[in-house]
Amino acid sequence: MAGKKEAKKVAGIAAYYKVDGSKVTRLHKVCSRCGKGVFMSEHKNRRTCGKCGLTEFNQ
Repeated sequence: MAGKKEAKKVAGIAAYYKVDGSKVTRLHKVCSRCGKGVFMSEHKNRRTCGKCGLTEFNQ
């Protein structure tokens, strides 16, 4: 259809970071048990680590 824009998907690990010029920020929280490089998945009411199983519930 003409005039309809599609959202650009970002695949892989690049989906966990946002780049603004020369500044890079993390979009997901890093697991406090596993450390750097292990991100927690975002759910509706909680965050979970796929590596160690740590779960944090949102208030």
